[in-house]
This record gives sequence, C-alpha cells and structure tokens, in this order.
Amino acid sequence: MTEEKAIEGCRRHDRKAQKYLWDAYADAMLMVCMRYLKNLHDAEEMMLNGFYNFFNKIDRFDYSGPGSVGPWLKKIMVNECLAFLRKKGGLQLSPDTGAMDVVADNDIIGRMSAAEIYRYIIELPPGYRTVFNLYVVEDMSHKEIAGLLEISEGTSKSQLNKARAMLQKRIINVQTDL
Repeated sequence: MTEEKAIEGCRRHDRKAQKYLWDAYADAMLMVCMRYLKNLHDAEEMMLNGFYNFFNKIDRFDYSGPGSVGPWLKKIMVNECLAFLRKKGGLQLSPDTGAMDVVADNDIIGRMSAAEIYRYIIELPPGYRTVFNLYVVEDMSHKEIAGLLEISEGTSKSQLNKARAMLQKRIINVQTDL
C-alpha cells in the first residue's frame, strides 16, 4: 500500500489503511511526544490522541505527495503535547529577564551520542525543554513560538538561552567528571 492509497482508505475509515499509517509513523511520533513529555505513559497517551485526531480530521488533510503525512502528523503531536502541558500546569515559563549569551563548546557536543544529548534535553524543566524543542528541533521562529505559547518573543528567547546555558553546564560538568 502507498501513502496516497492509505490516505484514501483512511477517508473511508478503512482500518487496514489506518494500521498502515500507524505502523509507518507510530515510532517516530512517539519520539516527538517524548521530546516534550518526560513520562512514557503521557507520551503514549498524547500520541494516541494525536492519531485519533489525525484519523478524525483526515478530510482536512491535503495529500501533496510522499513525505507530506509525517510533517502534518508531527504538528498534531506537538499541539497535543502542548495542550497536555498547559492542562497539567507543566508549561511554566519564566518571564523575560534578558537573554544571556551562551557559548557552546562544539568539541564536547561533537563527541556525544544523540542518546546522551537527548537525555540532557529531557531533563530540562518543561518550559525550557518546550521552547528548546520548538526552536531547535521544530525549526520555529521566536515569533511563531510566542504566538503558539502565548508569550512574548523576549520570553521565548530568554527560555531558549536559559535552556542552552543549563544544557551546556550539565554537559561540561559531566565531561569534566570523566
């Protein structure tokens, strides 16, 4: 089955088509949710909610060729996670206190595995982690993040810089302990 056929099938509520897309994207979408939510159970729940919304709103999706399903699904997953964080009060952002400049040591980061870097990111406080993910991973601008999270651009920049500073401090501390 192709993605295009699967989308057509999903519009007809075909379970096989839904399973095809689930099998193709579930692992990646769980990882998206895990970037925002520390708890695996919560991440799985948001992924399930995201797929449910995807299948229920499939008529709004405009298939534009191979590779167009993933980004749309990813956007749904991010929105599910942000809504969850807001609802649970886990998206606490400190107001703009002035952005600080952080100088990254690319040599240290270059020697780390993706799993090690991920572990440090997931340990960030939820507000820092959310802005960091939206800016660095999702490639959103501070203006987009500010609109999405209903904060100022300055707060977005400040949260990102604080996240970077915290990551750098943790990475340097671990590297010097070795």
